[in-house]
Amino acid sequence: MSIFCPQCAVEMPENSAACPNCGRVVLTRVRARGTVGVFPENIAGAVAYITIVPAIVFLLIDPYRRNRFVRFHSLQCLFLWLALFLIAAVMRVLEPVLFLIPSFGYLLFLLIAVVVTLGAFVTWLVLVIKALQGEAFKLPVVGDLAERQSAATHA
Repeated sequence: MSIFCPQCAVEMPENSAACPNCGRVVLTRVRARGTVGVFPENIAGAVAYITIVPAIVFLLIDPYRRNRFVRFHSLQCLFLWLALFLIAAVMRVLEPVLFLIPSFGYLLFLLIAVVVTLGAFVTWLVLVIKALQGEAFKLPVVGDLAERQSAATHA
């Protein structure tokens, strides 16, 4: 499958992070292909999602931090945790406001909390499964940030 630069329509080399013609950073699809350190790439990518600890370790230890696939999943994990932390902070602010609504406010807050928790769990599960399948599955905002950062440190 060929990847083309969106700016000048030149075909990109398979593992390049920038267009050879115009120099624009173009993010190519990253797939697990081999092993890095003691793990196969797909296992290391999935382990990065267990908690933030393996993600941070993978970004610090040399064979893993140079691997774009593992670095992408580690960064996406960290950015996802940051996003979930921000959502939890917003919910803490929203909680007393919703509790002002008699009887319905508590149920509404509980419903929002359950939906957010289930959404976070399903997202986490999908990311782990996609990493095990060797795919770099991108979340909408968090994945774009992780992909840009993994390409920038790779170049």
